[in-house]
Amino acid sequence: MSSTTYRQAQQEGQVVVRAAILDTATHLLINEGPAALTVRRISGEAGCSTKVIYTLFGGKEGLTEALWLEGFARFEQRLLAVPFDPDALTELRAGIETYRDYALEQPAYYRVMFQGAVPGFTPSRPAQEVARRTFSLLVAVVSRCLEEGRLRGATDVEIADVLWMAMHGAVSLELSGYFDRAEAERRYRLLCSSVLKPFLTPDERTT
Repeated sequence: MSSTTYRQAQQEGQVVVRAAILDTATHLLINEGPAALTVRRISGEAGCSTKVIYTLFGGKEGLTEALWLEGFARFEQRLLAVPFDPDALTELRAGIETYRDYALEQPAYYRVMFQGAVPGFTPSRPAQEVARRTFSLLVAVVSRCLEEGRLRGATDVEIADVLWMAMHGAVSLELSGYFDRAEAERRYRLLCSSVLKPFLTPDERTT
């Protein structure tokens, strides 16, 4: 008998079991929609008992919040992996590219995080606080740009807000199939450059 996803993960420990179940749930979500996110269906696909899911997540609501948090954890890891650059503006631009890369690599998680893929789900306040850490990373690099005189004209949070709004809008349209990959990449870069331009110093605008 071939090994199930659960049995393979079980050999590596509970953390891997948890990740395997979450990946199974995202696969069902993206291919069959939220109606497929039942404890029985997920356990059947993952090859584990329903008891395992109840033990790890406490049921469907806990599993959905775990999906949401896992998406933000993976997102945070990607953002933290952006190499430090002495030039904060260069690092900011690299982070902007990373945002889109993550969404395209993890579309199911992105939809749970930002597009209400599971109707009726509202993350708990502690979960929302965890998720906000990713935004603080963007604010921090924008703050460095302001301190270095590379950006001006608004607060770090204001600039980070409009950047996030632009990035999210562009990525959401791309994931919805409104643009092909090459066209979407060009539009994304044009949009983000246009959003940044009013905040650039005169010297930066000419480079």
